[in-house]
Amino acid sequence: MIVMKIGGTSMGDALRMDKALDIAASQIDKAPVMVCSAMGGITDQIITSFESAEAGNIEESNIIFETIKDRHYTCAREFLEGDFLKEVVIDLDGTFAQFASLLKGVGLLRDCSPRSRDALLSFGERLSTRVIHARAAQRGMDSELLDARKLVRTDENFTSARPDMEETFRLCRENAHPVSGRLLITQGFIASSPAGVTTTLGRGGSDYSASIMGAALDAGEIQIWTDVNGIMTSDPRMIPEAATIPEITYEEAGELAFFGAKVVHPATIQPAVAKGIPVLVKDTGSPEREGTRIAANAGSPGLKAISVKKGITVVNIASSRMLEAHGFLRRIFAIFDAAETPVDLVTTSEVSVSVTIEKTESLPGILKKLEALGEVSVENGLSIICMVGRDLWKNPSFPAKAFSALNDIPVRMISLGASEVNLSLVVPSEKSDAALKNLHSRFF
Repeated sequence: MIVMKIGGTSMGDALRMDKALDIAASQIDKAPVMVCSAMGGITDQIITSFESAEAGNIEESNIIFETIKDRHYTCAREFLEGDFLKEVVIDLDGTFAQFASLLKGVGLLRDCSPRSRDALLSFGERLSTRVIHARAAQRGMDSELLDARKLVRTDENFTSARPDMEETFRLCRENAHPVSGRLLITQGFIASSPAGVTTTLGRGGSDYSASIMGAALDAGEIQIWTDVNGIMTSDPRMIPEAATIPEITYEEAGELAFFGAKVVHPATIQPAVAKGIPVLVKDTGSPEREGTRIAANAGSPGLKAISVKKGITVVNIASSRMLEAHGFLRRIFAIFDAAETPVDLVTTSEVSVSVTIEKTESLPGILKKLEALGEVSVENGLSIICMVGRDLWKNPSFPAKAFSALNDIPVRMISLGASEVNLSLVVPSEKSDAALKNLHSRFF
């Protein structure tokens, strides 16, 4: 069997939903499980609606709510008719009544708790799957709509819940029964706590949902259907000549995802890795194209792609007490850990340490604690250029070739060897676009 994750852009309207169902129909013999996102842009609108209500802007909240309603009813009427349309309209009426009631409560209390946020955010996927399932039925497809909240069990860390894998695997096997010739449809992103309260897996969580379900059901393949043809050698918005990578390893895809590539959510890789399930990234608009296959030992060694991660800050700590002292690095990282601030790159010398961070909300408190260890300085406005590929460090000419492409661009930090699939360079943000173009031109 296969799991197909259909992204928001591929669920954007009636025409795109039909294309997604065409793709499912072409693979119906593989017992597909379709994991759907909300219609494109709906999640953002839901967030704006409850944030407006929380701020007391009730009129604005109501306008957004009506816009969300209109889009779903319009979609339903575009490709449903007769009893199929009547049943969906009744279901949508009931679901939107629940939505309106929760939104009204947020407006009255002027407060939207994490639990309420998850309840509200769940409506995007619940609405989109109800509509696409009705369309599948009208097309004569043997299909079943499953509630993801009965498949994925999490803790109560609302807005970014952590799955209980053992219980989730049990629930998936108990409640989802893929068979050849039948389409199962369910929601990505949403789940439930042990008490049955709605939770979400965080933004990008639909990919994670698909991977978890694929692992639970021993899928032969997990397909991520989106609006681009696989993983590219670079961001095509910045590098128009970027090409699709035919094959890439789990490790390479994970590095690219972490350092800026948006096609695959980083957490998607983990359940697939654990079960050795290949992940295929394809374009809903051009299903005949090959896309990118992600699997263990996929493709050949060498550079696969270059990405950029902007908005980077470098924190420098210098102290003579570091010389020949043990435990110094541990104390530094303990400070970042206590502030829940991830560190991306690290470089060290005998008396100094430089680290890069993306989250700066807790930086004032971090700096205050670091000053007890040594002299501290901060550099803002930087970017990480990430060059990803297996065994880059084994090619002695590779670093020289990379730096020759950057002969007029200052490099603040270099990281090679910490990961066997990644050479990372820190450059000024105003130079990052030029660095990316120069490197892509040199290698591709």
